Amino acid sequence: MSKEEQVTEEVQVEKEEAKAEEELSEEQAADEIEQLLAEEEPAEETVEAEEEAAPEEEVKPRRAKKKEEEEEFVEERIYTIPLGKAWVRPPKRRAPRAMQLIKAFVIKHMKMEMRVEEEEEREELPRVIISNEVNEKVWSRSIEKPPRKIRVRVAKDEDGNVTVFLAEGE
Repeated sequence: MSKEEQVTEEVQVEKEEAKAEEELSEEQAADEIEQLLAEEEPAEETVEAEEEAAPEEEVKPRRAKKKEEEEEFVEERIYTIPLGKAWVRPPKRRAPRAMQLIKAFVIKHMKMEMRVEEEEEREELPRVIISNEVNEKVWSRSIEKPPRKIRVRVAKDEDGNVTVFLAEGE
C-alpha cells in the first residue's frame, strides 16, 4: 500500500469512530432527558395533590396587561385627526407640531378638564398618553413630512386619563 492509501484509510476510520461516538452521546443525552422527566413527574403529582387538598385559597387567573387596560376603559372613540396645519410650520418643526395637534385635538374632543384650581392642586390631573404606534406613524417619514391626517382610537379610563392608539388596519 502506498502512503496516500494508508492516510485515506486512517481518515475514514477516524470519521467512522466520530460518528459512533456522536450516536452514543445522542443516546446518552436521550437517556438523561428521560431520567429527568421521570424525576419531575412525581414532583408535579405532589404539587397537584397539595392544590387539591387546599381548595380554600382563591386562585386568581393571570391576565395580560393589555386586556386589563382595555377592560378599564369607560369611553372609546375613533377619530380622523387632520394634521394639515403642521405643514404651515417650517420643515424642521412639522412632526413636533403634528404631535401637539394630536394632543390638542384629543383634549378638546374628549372633554378633558385641564384647568388647575387651588382645591384640585393636590389631586392628579388627567393625562393624555400617546402610544408609540401613533408616534412612529407621525415620525415615519422624518421630521419634514408628517402625514396630512391620521386615524386614531382614543380611550378614556375611569381616572379620566386618555390614551391614543393607532386605529386598527392602519
